[in-house]
Amino acid sequence: MQCISLPGCHLRLHAPPKTSFKSACHVSPRMSLNDNSKTSSSNNALNLINNISKLLWGPSLPPGLLISTARTAWTSTWKLMMSQLAPSDPSGGYTRPPSKFRLSRQIPTSTTKLHLYVGLPCPWAHRTLVVRALKGLEEAIPVSIAAPGLDGSWEFKDIPYGDKSKDGDTLVPTRDKINGCRNLKEVYRLRKGGYEGRATVPMLWDVEQKEVICNESYDIIELFNSGLNGLAQNPELDLSPVELKGEMEEWNGVIYPNVNNGVYRCGFAQSQEAYDVAVNGLFSSLDKMDDHLGGSRYLCGDRLTLADVCLFTTLIRFDVVYNVLFKCTKKKLLEYPNLHAYLRDIYQIPKVAATCNFPAIMDGYYGILFPLNPGSIRPVVPSGCDHEFLSRPHNRESMSAVQYVS
Repeated sequence: MQCISLPGCHLRLHAPPKTSFKSACHVSPRMSLNDNSKTSSSNNALNLINNISKLLWGPSLPPGLLISTARTAWTSTWKLMMSQLAPSDPSGGYTRPPSKFRLSRQIPTSTTKLHLYVGLPCPWAHRTLVVRALKGLEEAIPVSIAAPGLDGSWEFKDIPYGDKSKDGDTLVPTRDKINGCRNLKEVYRLRKGGYEGRATVPMLWDVEQKEVICNESYDIIELFNSGLNGLAQNPELDLSPVELKGEMEEWNGVIYPNVNNGVYRCGFAQSQEAYDVAVNGLFSSLDKMDDHLGGSRYLCGDRLTLADVCLFTTLIRFDVVYNVLFKCTKKKLLEYPNLHAYLRDIYQIPKVAATCNFPAIMDGYYGILFPLNPGSIRPVVPSGCDHEFLSRPHNRESMSAVQYVS
């Protein structure tokens, strides 16, 4: 007989009788492995474990112990995941890795066959889709649309969701139309010399040479705007006019760090200090833009520019994703009268709405960013974010004589 001592009780455990190896391994012809005596022994063992747990903690773990244990385990796991998902500086602030492939050469449009790879949730990829549509490059530059996989990779698969009420069919995820790859990583590896780095979107691909031309979004939209006019259906549209470049650079100096990347700096902050810095920079910039847009149709006056496109693709996701998931909670975009009207103005430019797939955007954030949303629960679409609301009059036409048509 053996005794073990537990707090508040004494529990006696009977040691099993000693048996030889032969007798322990022998099974009678009349006894199966599902014999009642064996089932009874298993039940007794389970009951014993349950009884010990109840003696120690009652019917369940004490809430304090359960919470503290889970908090410690989750915090350690979260920090490990975030270090891989969102590299940070010593203060805990998110630092975005630089793009690997920058546009470094002139593209001979007469001999180069281009293909664009994007993902619909990504705001950086979205800007390339908007400029591609506005310039009329859809036929000249086909696109393969990847969807985020559960492991964080970009996968090619048909997902038939969209909104036929928009002007033209909404873009949806597709198969890889040019290389037949299962995921974007495989496409990157096709290039000469292979590739083992981050497989990101957007990515512009040279079909004949099987080479990555560029995966920096701003380089791509500049190329689409002015470098491929021989292929464009709207070559006269210039989203980066020489006389506005200085003003565009000033706005981009605010938009990129504080808004485009600013929402990620809020959502991926790994310290309170880093979050406070990011969220203050974000909303002070939005306040400034809302004031400015009270007297100007677009950021640089009465002409749409690449700066507007870059701002638009973050704003269209703001209330749907960033306000909730990334803790950008000081205000909703709907609370900014000029910014929201400006958003609707750009959304209603022909072909732009078709680049905005809200189910794909929400799935890509709420369903995939496990460290920020472990349950993968997708909230309902908030007010002001559906196609019907975004199609309401914006009343900004009087600020500009320029009209954008398809």
